[in-house]
Amino acid sequence: MKRWLKYVKPYLPYFILGPLCMIVEVLGEVFMPKMMAEIMSTAVVDNVATGEVGKVILFSVFMVVMAILMMLGGVGGAYFGAKASVNFGADLRLDIYNKIQKFSFANIDKFNTGSLITRLTNDVTQLQNFVNMLLRMFLRSPGMLIGALIMAIRLKPSLAAVLAVTIPVMLIFIILIIKYGFPRFGIMQKKIDALNATVQENLTNIRVVKSFVREDFEEDKFENANSNLKKAGISAMNVMIFMHPVTMLFMNLTTLAVIWIGGGMVMVGDMEVSDLAAFITYITQILMSLTMFTMMFMSSSRALASARRITEVLDEKIDLDDVNAAKKDMLVTKGEVEFKNVSFRYYKDSEEKVLDNINLKIPAGSTVGIIGSTGCGKTTLVSLIPRLYDADEGEVFVDGVNVKDYSLKNLREGVGMVLQKNVLFSGTIGDNLRWGDENATDEDVFSAAESSQAHGFISAMKDGYDTELEQGGTNVSGGQKQRLCIARALLKKPKILILDDSTSAVDTATEARIRQAFRNDLKDSTKIIIAQRIGSVKDADIIIVVNEGQITGIGSHEELLSGNTEYQEIYYSQMDKEEVQK
Repeated sequence: MKRWLKYVKPYLPYFILGPLCMIVEVLGEVFMPKMMAEIMSTAVVDNVATGEVGKVILFSVFMVVMAILMMLGGVGGAYFGAKASVNFGADLRLDIYNKIQKFSFANIDKFNTGSLITRLTNDVTQLQNFVNMLLRMFLRSPGMLIGALIMAIRLKPSLAAVLAVTIPVMLIFIILIIKYGFPRFGIMQKKIDALNATVQENLTNIRVVKSFVREDFEEDKFENANSNLKKAGISAMNVMIFMHPVTMLFMNLTTLAVIWIGGGMVMVGDMEVSDLAAFITYITQILMSLTMFTMMFMSSSRALASARRITEVLDEKIDLDDVNAAKKDMLVTKGEVEFKNVSFRYYKDSEEKVLDNINLKIPAGSTVGIIGSTGCGKTTLVSLIPRLYDADEGEVFVDGVNVKDYSLKNLREGVGMVLQKNVLFSGTIGDNLRWGDENATDEDVFSAAESSQAHGFISAMKDGYDTELEQGGTNVSGGQKQRLCIARALLKKPKILILDDSTSAVDTATEARIRQAFRNDLKDSTKIIIAQRIGSVKDADIIIVVNEGQITGIGSHEELLSGNTEYQEIYYSQMDKEEVQK
């Protein structure tokens, strides 16, 4: 409860005023039948015949005033309920999103993208709707139940005994329906996860789908996910659809019993017709209040399933944080990197290590090339520097300080990364580049673009740096996207720049100019270049050869070419005979 109260306290007036307004409406509904009975039995029967209509007018005016107050109470309850529930949902959604932003890659791996989207949208909406319903029904339903029950007993205690039979039986049926229907909503939410994941994956990669003419496959895949959701929904609803018919059945049976028994009382003069009419209204109100309870239970069954899924995200323990960082105020000033006895596994229960006992020191300001076969651990190695992951064993140091002792913000501000998968966001080219430095001047942006060899093609565009990019940068080529991502990283002016195969789509001449710009513009920065091409790292101060999670060679191009088998194999596989002879 403490967790949810956090989202209630800021809007406590709404949470209080909403139910209070509903109480006004309930009071009117409870007293209105009795007033009507009074008009029928007293004002009309006793006074109209004698021409005394004062009481009729008085009761009528009183009922009109009561009806207006009921309307105001109903409108106020709906208004404050909506205000409270929408704010509740907005704050909860924001907290979930902020929590996800703090997730490490390992945390994110536990939830697929579709599931997180569902939890942020559909699950929060379910809770929001339940809060709205709860505020409108929380006091209204029990208030009407208690008030109508008291009035019914006051009118005719012996006739009210009918409820002692029907209500317990009705509650038993409702409990059974909820018991069998509740687990099915959890299954349905998982099917929504799968559907969202399918849609998200398809729309993100729509160009690949079309280029491989896989529309039919994707349609079948969506149809399967959609069908599974339909079956799960029908399964849940097949149980819950009995709720309303069952309550209506008991309402009708109870009303018939009251009319049968009460009619007999009227015939023998033991009860007024007006009182019987009022009693039937109260019976309807009592059973309607129970129906409202069942509606709340129906909503709560799905809301509780959503609440559990939201709680899973909020309770997820972030395995990578800077809470215990000893030097939070320290900045990366030089760019020296050192690995000491570092080992790493993606799956902690796996025996096989992705990195195995890595020992490496990279001097500040040097240019380092990392080369090796696909899947050998190159990207994982550099990911440990900005703490995208933490080493399972050993330590990683930047400027002689354990990376765990930096604040994540300061550490990552000092490290610029251009990943294998180049991602751009919807917005202008200028906006994308300013991800590196939101306060960068136009001159800074132009300079970074020139260094990454992007300024030329940007200037050639109709709107230049104001050109709108589609999500993911799909309206620029692969090579252009890589150069934009490099410019974005350069704009940070990082002390450590990591390029993870980020020039693979760039021609060799352009790549050479980019490397020259690094030497000129980032003289004091440490540059770590992961590449598949020997030509990309040939001129590096140090080249590191990685094979199956271990460093098998360190040295210059000439040193490795003369004495390292793995490097020789890569070199000769890429160079033609004439280049080798040279």
